[in-house]
Amino acid sequence: MITLYGREWKRQELLRRIGSVAQVGGIRRARLVEGVEEGTEVLQFRTGTGFAFTVVPSRGMAIADAEYRGTPLAWLSSTGLVAPQYYRATEDGWERLFFGGLLTPCGMMNVGRPCEDEGEQLGLHGNLATLPAHHVIADQRWEGNALHLYAQGKVLESAPGKYALELTRNISTYLGANRLYISDIVENVGYHDAPFMFLYHINIGFPILDEGAEVLIPAAESRARDRRSEAGLIDRFKITEPVPDFQEQVFYHDVVADENRHCWVGVVNRSLGLGVYVRYHKTQFPNLVQWKMLAEGTYVLGIEPANCLVEGRAAEREQGTLEYIEVGGRRHFETEIGVLTTPEEIEAFESRIAAIRSRQA
Repeated sequence: MITLYGREWKRQELLRRIGSVAQVGGIRRARLVEGVEEGTEVLQFRTGTGFAFTVVPSRGMAIADAEYRGTPLAWLSSTGLVAPQYYRATEDGWERLFFGGLLTPCGMMNVGRPCEDEGEQLGLHGNLATLPAHHVIADQRWEGNALHLYAQGKVLESAPGKYALELTRNISTYLGANRLYISDIVENVGYHDAPFMFLYHINIGFPILDEGAEVLIPAAESRARDRRSEAGLIDRFKITEPVPDFQEQVFYHDVVADENRHCWVGVVNRSLGLGVYVRYHKTQFPNLVQWKMLAEGTYVLGIEPANCLVEGRAAEREQGTLEYIEVGGRRHFETEIGVLTTPEEIEAFESRIAAIRSRQA
């Protein structure tokens, strides 16, 4: 059944009332034409509930803007959706293309600080968000009384004689839904075992993020990345108004999973009556990174499930925590990002978090 406009609809009941499904929801494929965005391909999803988001095949199958009934959910930077051809492998090259958005993919050769590892220079957060996808599909299909909306693309990161990792990303939702699903398969299609670092840079912005918003992370343990972050550890879940000259803080969380090994985290704004949550699998993403950046003009909270930390590949190797994918091997990731649309849904989510915390006791 399709939940729209305050009632449940069967497929034929809905189709009797519209000329095209596009009247209520669907996917529109477009290409941007101005400035540094020129040539960037986008897939615009609408579910009919007011939940809408934009997938960007040109930028590693990222998710850029997202909204619910006109209220933005994600933080967007000043760069815009810069086309990948403008990327330059300089120290600040990644940042010059960092549009923020609901999801910027990071990896696959590096996550976090730039570094040199085994003679290879690795930039901030790797190349994944600068690589265009190929074999891109955007389609919709009926499954009984449900209309399934989905996009899929492949992103290859390779260096001759070194590594070749291919990400197959499927992003899907349904007509009447307030959530989306990400299914990722990363496969070693090369001839050598390959290092593998992977992080979802999920960026929550105003007005969900505002003074009084609450960060809900059921962590068994939390620690600061560095001395600057240590000063903010006690207030890691507290959100203030924008702060002049605020310096970023980064925290690492060991999140308590539910009985199905799923981790649930989110940001809620009671005064707005809205929130954003993320569900991921603990065995796929054992680490959660929290990026707290409450500066004027750069007012954002990053919720970042990862298979690593953000110290860079050289540090992961030194610590003995660097993951590899064997030749022909695969890694699979299943993640859900959704909107809490009412005070009742926020309360139910908080009850879920409380129940998960109790598992730690």
